[in-house]
Amino acid sequence: MKEKKSGFHKDILRIENIQGLINSITNRLKNETHNELKRYGGVVGISGGIDSSVTFALAANAFGSENVLGVMLPEKDSSSDSEIMAKKLANKFGVQAITENISDALTGFGCYERRDEAVKRVFPEYDPENYKMKIGIKSLPQSKLPPVFSVVIIDRDGNEKSAKLPAKDYMQIVAASNLKQRTRMSMLYYHAERLHYAVIGTPNKHEVVQGFFVKYGDGGADIMPIGHLYKTQVYQLASFLGVPQEIIDRTPTTDTYSAEQTQEEFFYQFPFEIMDLLWYGYENGYDPANVAEVMGYSTDEVIQIFNNFRRKQETTRYLRMAPVKW
Repeated sequence: MKEKKSGFHKDILRIENIQGLINSITNRLKNETHNELKRYGGVVGISGGIDSSVTFALAANAFGSENVLGVMLPEKDSSSDSEIMAKKLANKFGVQAITENISDALTGFGCYERRDEAVKRVFPEYDPENYKMKIGIKSLPQSKLPPVFSVVIIDRDGNEKSAKLPAKDYMQIVAASNLKQRTRMSMLYYHAERLHYAVIGTPNKHEVVQGFFVKYGDGGADIMPIGHLYKTQVYQLASFLGVPQEIIDRTPTTDTYSAEQTQEEFFYQFPFEIMDLLWYGYENGYDPANVAEVMGYSTDEVIQIFNNFRRKQETTRYLRMAPVKW
């Protein structure tokens, strides 16, 4: 049996040479885009979130601001703060940014209608004009049981109701909501193709390896320059690159449902500063007892967290697969 590594510590993800890392990423981004993809520059979907902001800044460094296009892709459930933050980001780096509102396209796809149909099967009183909604995970990340999803509706007075989501309704809500990411991808490729640019993807390491992306949606891109970085490392780059402080301070959200929802409550179940370290320990073969001592968990809890990480990877493997060909 392979011996487990020791020496785990809380500063293990600190980037010692941030400028060197940025130079490496931007050089590869430029070389891959120009020499492999044969494209002139990059298109980035910007949402005012930390991942898209860092990706946008790296693209501006790699190609020059004149060879980057930022595309804001709001729809009727989007937070108004997202577009405000995205515009500040574009102004900061001197890059052209345009807005493409995708609400009409989503209405045409039946996105909202299909989603609301499933919500109403759980809460018959739900009306999108008078309620906001979101879905999330209720189970603990160290639990031996598989995750349980619930739906929450919130009325105009802020009163909440929550109920467990049957699998059929959960899958319909997610399938309908995924039309948002796939519509955004289509619009990004429209602009990339008219400019002969590459689509620069924004997923970080956790989104890629844990499967927190939509296949052929936000997972649809030509190159992903931060796909190897943990979330806390993305924040380290953000400060160094000069991303506006309001974006750095903003709580990461899915910006998918009408009610505000953090990425933690929807998918990850941990704050990023904790999850990054636990995932690093899991991915790099550290002794669960060593990780437990550093992180303040029991060894059994860390073993179960690692098992749940493994289960999440296996469950989402389909998302990372290329088309099956023969």
